[in-house]
Amino acid sequence: MRFARTLFLSAGGLLFSALAGTAVAAPQHALTLYNEPPKYPADFRHFDFVNPDAPKGGTFRQSTMGGFDSLNPFITKGVPADGLDLIYDTLMRHGLDEPFTEYGLVAEKIEKAPDNSWVRFYLRPEARFHDGHPMRAEDVVFSFQTLIKDGAPLYRTYYADVDEAIAEDPLRVLFKFKRTTNRELPLILGQLPVLPKHWWANRDFNKGNLELPLGSGPYKLAEVKAGRSVRYERVKDYWAKDLPVNRGFYNFDFMTLDDYRDNTVALEALKAGQFDYWLENSAKNWANAYNTPAVAQGRLIKEQIPNRNPTGMQGFVYNLRKPMFQDIRVREALSLLFDFEWTNKQLFNGAYHRTRSYFENSEMAATGLPDAEQLAILEPLRGRIPEQVFSQAFEPSVCDASGMIRPQQRRAYQLLLEAGWRIVDDKMVDAQGKPVSIEFLLTQTDFERVLLPFKRNLADLGIDLVIRRVDVSQYINRLRSRDFDMVVGSFPQSNSPGNEQREFWKSSSADKPGSRNLMGLKDPAVDELVEALIDSDSRQSLVEHARALDRVLQWGYYVIPNWHIKTWRVAYWDHIGHPKVSPAYDIGLYTWWIKPDAKPAVSPPTDSTSAEQ
Repeated sequence: MRFARTLFLSAGGLLFSALAGTAVAAPQHALTLYNEPPKYPADFRHFDFVNPDAPKGGTFRQSTMGGFDSLNPFITKGVPADGLDLIYDTLMRHGLDEPFTEYGLVAEKIEKAPDNSWVRFYLRPEARFHDGHPMRAEDVVFSFQTLIKDGAPLYRTYYADVDEAIAEDPLRVLFKFKRTTNRELPLILGQLPVLPKHWWANRDFNKGNLELPLGSGPYKLAEVKAGRSVRYERVKDYWAKDLPVNRGFYNFDFMTLDDYRDNTVALEALKAGQFDYWLENSAKNWANAYNTPAVAQGRLIKEQIPNRNPTGMQGFVYNLRKPMFQDIRVREALSLLFDFEWTNKQLFNGAYHRTRSYFENSEMAATGLPDAEQLAILEPLRGRIPEQVFSQAFEPSVCDASGMIRPQQRRAYQLLLEAGWRIVDDKMVDAQGKPVSIEFLLTQTDFERVLLPFKRNLADLGIDLVIRRVDVSQYINRLRSRDFDMVVGSFPQSNSPGNEQREFWKSSSADKPGSRNLMGLKDPAVDELVEALIDSDSRQSLVEHARALDRVLQWGYYVIPNWHIKTWRVAYWDHIGHPKVSPAYDIGLYTWWIKPDAKPAVSPPTDSTSAEQ
């Protein structure tokens, strides 16, 4: 890491610094990124976005897609069931109406070194797992060490700057850091799920199976039907149910998730009352598929909830490990052949905005030309990043929505010729004379209609796009093994981007199976920008570093940008209620409830079975 350094010159210096930090550090009920005051004081009763008197009870039914064969969400083997986060408590809880503030959950208090060289968590003595076993510091250390050693690559990247985890006593855990400039590290350690050391003592953590795991959270697994459904039961004597961070949350007695193999079938099941809630991702469906009596009568409610989160980047991702995509001129040329304007008009009812930034819908999105602060970050990289970063504002290609993209095709053809490609017998061949065929790996049926016009535009230049739709299990395995040419990929962003950027863009994550660096990006200049962003010492510095990184990613043409919308589109039956105020940065689904005086459209099965598809 670029900024890695020795914090102290000797063991004596380390001891002196730790003691000096302890003298001025004080345990707090919350942590913020830049030590700004949290929104909620130490004696707060509940978050503003909940109904603290929400009724408890009922069964909340959802759908899920693609099946599952594992109940271990922490490893890269198998496909884990949805909703498993409900059974695990974390050290702290993220406030959903603040950009990045965390409040104590398992940890009652948190103490951070003034120089950010360590963080200490004081555990609540009443914290316990579902079997009654107390939750202690040794469980926290076990969780950290296990995730680093055997968990998905994300954890090794996420916690790379942690030097050591120490159980100082049964209720105190100390994490020492390798460097002091990673301001986000105490907060992301607060997101650590606490696993039961005693339960895993005689089990293989690397093995994905369907044994019901032991947790500590508000729900426990009640029933599992392999690949078809899972049923969670609210823990009535949940140890943390009365904590301020939990009041108004987790109101359903049962939560079921039934698996559907097709979105169209699932939507019809929603309208038939087979489940209660649906997050709609299709603009076409939102406009045309809800013309039913239930919607007209107000029994099935359509609602758009403002989404104030950065939307991040969704796009058609190139696999840079493939020789045909290693020339930036080829990547730019292919991006010109995606006609967003026609697609938005004809397929999406004009519902979407074109995405142009990796930090879209936020102040961190780069627009116009770089300002003085960004130039100070970018100038040392001149000659190692695209020259357009300094002289042009990035904009994706814009078409006239007619479906005719001759200017774009002419420009694309010119770029391909410059890259050594040419047409032979009406077929495009690459610089080695090999006919160009691109396989687009897909698991969602809905995306085929988006790709077919793109396929036609490529075919006009003699390029064959093969749309390969596979099941979810094969899709995940091929992603992990990097066996694809192009895929639809997303890179979600928070309001405070940090350590997760290593997992998206750094060279060290490119060859790790299961990492989020789908495109296989290996660029030392990008590596430096990522580390500098993580080391930002103020909100303004973070914004400027994010914009600088954004510019370099934009001009690298690593994806063909897709689209975004600034609301969540949800449909739910009227026996479901939710608070009047939604959290700024989340739907807040776990704050919803079943209305005691209302009946579901179709009553849940009484024999503990779930619908099967």
